[in-house]
Amino acid sequence: MIPTTLRRSLANWGVRTMLALGALSSMSVAQAAIGDAVNAHLNAGEFGQATDLALTANSPEERTALLQQIAAAQAATGEFQPSRVTLSRINDRAARQAARRAAAGATHAGGGLQPDFRTLELIIMENTSATNWDEIDGGDGAITPFPTGVRVDGHGLLERQTQVTSTALKALRENVRTPAVNQELQQSSGLRLVSLKRLEQAVAQRLEDGLPVPESMSRFAGLTSIEYVFVYPEDKDIVVGGPAEGWSVDAAGRAIGTSSQQPVLSLDDFVTVLRAYSQGTADFGCSINTREAGVKALMEYAETSQQKGPLAPAAVKSWVNQLQKKLGRQDIVVWGIPADSHAARTLVEADYRMKLVGVDQLDLAKEVPSYFDLLPPSLQKSGSMDALRWWLTLDCQSISHSPDRDTFQLAGTAVKCQSENQLLTADGKHLPTGLSEATNRQFAENFTTNYDTLAANDLVFGEAKNIFELAMAAAIITHEKLDQKVSWDYGVFAAGESYDPAHLPVPTEVDSVVNHRVYNGKNIVVQVAGGVRANAAQMVQDKDRQQVAPKLETVSQTAARPQLPEGRWWWDAAR
Repeated sequence: MIPTTLRRSLANWGVRTMLALGALSSMSVAQAAIGDAVNAHLNAGEFGQATDLALTANSPEERTALLQQIAAAQAATGEFQPSRVTLSRINDRAARQAARRAAAGATHAGGGLQPDFRTLELIIMENTSATNWDEIDGGDGAITPFPTGVRVDGHGLLERQTQVTSTALKALRENVRTPAVNQELQQSSGLRLVSLKRLEQAVAQRLEDGLPVPESMSRFAGLTSIEYVFVYPEDKDIVVGGPAEGWSVDAAGRAIGTSSQQPVLSLDDFVTVLRAYSQGTADFGCSINTREAGVKALMEYAETSQQKGPLAPAAVKSWVNQLQKKLGRQDIVVWGIPADSHAARTLVEADYRMKLVGVDQLDLAKEVPSYFDLLPPSLQKSGSMDALRWWLTLDCQSISHSPDRDTFQLAGTAVKCQSENQLLTADGKHLPTGLSEATNRQFAENFTTNYDTLAANDLVFGEAKNIFELAMAAAIITHEKLDQKVSWDYGVFAAGESYDPAHLPVPTEVDSVVNHRVYNGKNIVVQVAGGVRANAAQMVQDKDRQQVAPKLETVSQTAARPQLPEGRWWWDAAR
């Protein structure tokens, strides 16, 4: 049975279509401008006829503008692949690339795959009592899809979402899709190799033909980690390799390895970090920063509250709400990579969730108790307000390389949580101390040691680790000038070229992470600063982490590219 609102929408579409057809039937193309005729076809949903007309325009500029208009109309109805095909019919290469970049920015579709949230949105509207959805009754209620448990509103506010409880929504969220890719890619491999140049050329050809980038490419052939980076000067190729497995795509659009249950690597993320390092970026990351006025207001309020003595149990909730209100929002800062990239969003969310774990607002693993749970009795009795800093960094134990520096192996690549206690001044400033007291250090050490457990329970931490590993590979390529060894200018992966990673709404602020615990009638307030820093360039340049490993020459021979069919860019090798 078709819902009333859907029947109404279909009926309205039918009216619009008939009116448009009537207008077209009374119009002579010879008597009207081509642009008007194209508009009439678009109003009727006749994209093929509109395209044929557009191609008859005498002016190249007019043809380009009309084809862009048609492609935009196709994308607006969800026909993204036909939209790309339409753009491919723009003859001038520079104009075609510019049109593709403009279309990617307008639709946020980019070069990467985007999840389809339409079914989820319809279920939400049909299973809630709200009656002011903008799609139904012209109200101001709207749904903004965001795949990883938080959302960004129209003003850039990052918000944590409540857990879905509806049976229908749970079923949808847990639903996974097996991608339609070569079945060989769905097999696990101890060492899968990806030719970066061949992959780039295959992507470039897809874009040139106006076709979408397939999942096999956007998911990096199912690689779950990068262990090796090879350069083959004689073949003019750069190859990365590591374990790989088949994957399924969940309702949030993540590609999850069938064995590891962790996200596989992303081409969007690789292109993002490769562009950053190739343009001289020293590092990239994010921070969530308190505002001085908010810190000052929080300090004054907490001090006044302490002077009044213990809180009545009924007043605690109100008091905590006031703490949150006094501190207000914090500013999100991203550097080194585009703020609207998937990589940036992932790092921001990982930072935010780390803070929630630390102040006992998110329980992800019993092995990682909150700061409050770690406090020794001596500090529980004091009553205080602590300003802590926790931040995530890349940690790579060693980088082995062959004597000729044509093979590199990454060992122990991991995410490390670091800590610091900060001083708060009367005017609300955070002052670094360079020191971390025992409880603060213990939380950071627990977080680092049990990072894989956290990643198993919250996939954003797995995605953050993937970004760090891709950053290490990109840093090796740029620092060792491997691109110059093979005369590769990165092609469509270069900055400003036609591969356009997905664009996401940019978070600019977030409600502060603050919490308290009452011990022996005294309140201990904790608020946190921090961030994420991907310091791969520093790791690669650190000579203390480098070591020569002659045995890697054998690995390089084993991994060398075999004879491959035309267009093949990946292969498996025995360990």
